[in-house]
Amino acid sequence: MSSPSSTSLVPRISPSILASDFAHLADELGRIETADWAHVDVMDNHFVPNLTLGLPVVEALAAVSPVPLDCHLMIEDPDRWAADYAEAGAGSVTFHVEAAADPVATARSIRAAGARAAVAIKPDTAFAPYEELLGEVDMVLVMTVEPGFGGQSFMADQLAKVRAVREAVRRRGSEIWVQVDGGVSAETIGRCAEAGADVFVAGSAVYGADDVPAAIADLRDRARSHLCG
Repeated sequence: MSSPSSTSLVPRISPSILASDFAHLADELGRIETADWAHVDVMDNHFVPNLTLGLPVVEALAAVSPVPLDCHLMIEDPDRWAADYAEAGAGSVTFHVEAAADPVATARSIRAAGARAAVAIKPDTAFAPYEELLGEVDMVLVMTVEPGFGGQSFMADQLAKVRAVREAVRRRGSEIWVQVDGGVSAETIGRCAEAGADVFVAGSAVYGADDVPAAIADLRDRARSHLCG
């Protein structure tokens, strides 16, 4: 069996604005202009016990962001709402398999609205039952913390799931991205890359740094060195 590491993988850094100053979101997006994406957590206080922002704010952010928005929907009934976030300007929309009644239709609706479609899997959710969705999505997000709050500790036991997703993607010969979200930092990003992740959500590791562009560059370099073996 081949290693998850591959020179064909390109590391992409997606800073989470959940760790930013919500009073100055336009400026905070400007601070991460050297990143690949801006990760936007949408929480409804039902699927997860937290409440953040919704469609009007995403539409406003999309109009000013120097990088495309990567919207992570932690909401009930994503089947109804997911495509609206694509239409609001998100470049990628992720919904949770645990919340979707018809994940195939939801993924197709996101793509039809012009965005990349992605599915997210909570730590207690197995990937195997959802492998068949790989033909419908552009990315799989493996949560490395329980969704709902930033600043949690990295769950290293989820790296086995990252490997399983990467191997499944490789078997299909597809170009699906594998994202990790939760506790990603300079200390953990290498292990994530070695396991097969190529998209990395980092909150405090970026926004808590004195030099944000330097932090983004450092994370990208650390991931790249492990992706390339």
